[in-house]
Amino acid sequence: MAGTTKYTQFIALPPESVWSVLGDLEQWPEWNPGVRSVRMHGPTALGATGDYLPQGEVAARVHGRFGKPFTVTVFEPERELSIEQPEPAGTMHLTWRLTARDGGTELTQELRFTGPSAAAARTVVRPYIETAARVNFSRLARLAGLAPADDALTAVIAGGTGALGLQIAADLTCRGHRVTLLTRRRNPALPFRQTEWDGRSVGAWADELREPGRLAVINLAGKLVDCRPTERNVAELRSSRVDSTTALVAAAGLRDTPVDYWIQASTTAIWSDAGETHCTESTPLPNGLPQMTGVAQPWEEAFDPARAAHWTILRTSIVLDPDAPALKRLTQLTKAGLGGRVGPGVQWFSWIHIEDWLALVRAGLGLDPEVTLPDGILVAATENPVRNTELMATLRRALRRPPAPPTPAAMLTVGAVVLRTDPALGLTGRHATSEILPKTAFTFRYPTLTEAIDDLLPSRDPRP
Repeated sequence: MAGTTKYTQFIALPPESVWSVLGDLEQWPEWNPGVRSVRMHGPTALGATGDYLPQGEVAARVHGRFGKPFTVTVFEPERELSIEQPEPAGTMHLTWRLTARDGGTELTQELRFTGPSAAAARTVVRPYIETAARVNFSRLARLAGLAPADDALTAVIAGGTGALGLQIAADLTCRGHRVTLLTRRRNPALPFRQTEWDGRSVGAWADELREPGRLAVINLAGKLVDCRPTERNVAELRSSRVDSTTALVAAAGLRDTPVDYWIQASTTAIWSDAGETHCTESTPLPNGLPQMTGVAQPWEEAFDPARAAHWTILRTSIVLDPDAPALKRLTQLTKAGLGGRVGPGVQWFSWIHIEDWLALVRAGLGLDPEVTLPDGILVAATENPVRNTELMATLRRALRRPPAPPTPAAMLTVGAVVLRTDPALGLTGRHATSEILPKTAFTFRYPTLTEAIDDLLPSRDPRP
């Protein structure tokens, strides 16, 4: 059965500039490293054919030997380009669309598979065509000539090589801003400026906070929570967040003036398992130090608001994004036939679509002229949390899976040991929403779980 996925990104260039790269398919490998090479059999035009090789020795060898040429099926300069690639027992349809927007272009990439082999073909092709799509769009933007203006924002992102860090780095780059990632180890494959730090002490990296012009600090640094809840792991979860925040605050203190904008990451898990409590920014924290409260509370307290002219502590819920661990793990469970309710099934699931999370970050950086966020704590979650039973039912529908038996808490606990994760991630929850956002002009692009999942996972397609 056919399935379609879409990725959309604003680029601060006119359509003709974006098309100058996009319309030349032989430049595809220059902005998508998943593609090794493209050879057109003639000028790129309607009906033209060509061959491409995916990255990786085995994949390139197999495709080069058995793959048939692709055909350009749509060629409308500065508007749309589509190709069809024959696959065994099916076809890949890849489309790029350009839409003029105020100040730039909205670029959409749409990938669709048809035929009996659609599901298998998507599994094989996705790592080369879709993975890190937004980062690839930032490469395209630079190839097309996008450069920061003199008044562009400079964003220093701690934890910038993580899933969310790369998303905001790519988004800001596409919008014409400067980005520097603070990382413990440089990754030469990334198209962003990188500076090494140890995440604990002030060093030469602090010079990044002395750059002239408007400066933002986005602090996302911290060990992934998807780990066993051992005493050692919990201590590392806490220290990786507190130490990095303390170092950033100390470095900012070396400036003559406060940082213009500061986005300080936190989590709605600060309320631990909140049961039926409806948590908002003003909800008191629980007594004692359950795991994530004991991590997130000192994390927030390590930040010093005096170091920033404008600041937001972003208590983020589960971010739904195909490349992020949370949605990957949920889809794996559903595809494995474990898509029934998890544990009691009544636990609340608060969430936010990646596009809405990015929009909140941009608002916190003063980049949205229509939305002004007050300084302080902000819950990054939609107004429509769901219970676990509804979450799993929505995933089964989107992934076209039949009803599934429930997953008992004991089974999840055993499975968590095998997967080296924390069963509390699935057995606990909280109803977290913002009481601040409704008082601003911010609008969620994906307010309901159905809308979000339908956008993020391959959708049904009535076309043959």
